Amino acid sequence: MSKPTLSFEFFPPKTLEGAFRLHDCVQTLAPLEPTFVSVTYGAGGTTRQLTHEAVTAIQTTSTLNVAAHLTCVDATKADILKIADRYAASGVRDIVALRGDAPAGAPKFGAHSNGFPSSVDLVTALAMRGQFNIRVGAYPETHPEAASPTADIAYLKRKFDAGASAAITQFFFEADTFFRFRDACVKAGIDAPIIPGILPVTSWNGTQRFAAQCGASIPQVVRDAFEKVTDPETETMLATAVATELCDDLLSGGVDHLHFYTLNRPELSRAVCKALGIETKTQLQKVA
Repeated sequence: MSKPTLSFEFFPPKTLEGAFRLHDCVQTLAPLEPTFVSVTYGAGGTTRQLTHEAVTAIQTTSTLNVAAHLTCVDATKADILKIADRYAASGVRDIVALRGDAPAGAPKFGAHSNGFPSSVDLVTALAMRGQFNIRVGAYPETHPEAASPTADIAYLKRKFDAGASAAITQFFFEADTFFRFRDACVKAGIDAPIIPGILPVTSWNGTQRFAAQCGASIPQVVRDAFEKVTDPETETMLATAVATELCDDLLSGGVDHLHFYTLNRPELSRAVCKALGIETKTQLQKVA
């Protein structure tokens, strides 16, 4: 079994302390030579400027390939494309294009009156720029707002037809969940890469909240294991074991790329990679 390629997702800092933590995250995981790292938006697009600053900082101070998240939330088409053009001007060529979640207090997503109504429209506009490698999101257990699993996969295909090159899935806990989804995508005529998203459990309470929000199921055996944990050290060991087993099953099933949602806590993702036999190779190179 060959070693997989890797990617890591970070969120943008909101404070000076957070900025130092993001720097440490990059330093910790860069030696694993990820294919790319990505920086998210906050809920409702609340960290748009912070995301831009974090992306450009990583882009200009490291050799890493940085992917910037762009969403349709609370912005006009012109504003979003202006941000995209700024990324292109700074050398960023990778975009993760998403519809985005509703702003705080809103019951559901609603497009800006002059904005992109959907992720398909955003992908289409970015593809017309001809400057970006565009990745999109996918839901192996179906988007909570989708009419059906079939309709959800059909919508994903529309994003590929619009110009996306790959999809990164929402997190899940069982490899068979991903394999069923991957097979259904192939059956629907999707031949682009579907990258599994891995969420090592840095916080059991937080993971349960995330899962409820995005419709990810947690197997009872995993719930039982974490609910018996009584100290942080044991929780970290369990989290490493659970994520490592999941990744090993994925690799055995033919997966060749793993995407880690780090939550800006890189040590656990690094530990999982080490357990998989993926060793660090180089140190991060700074731009003079």
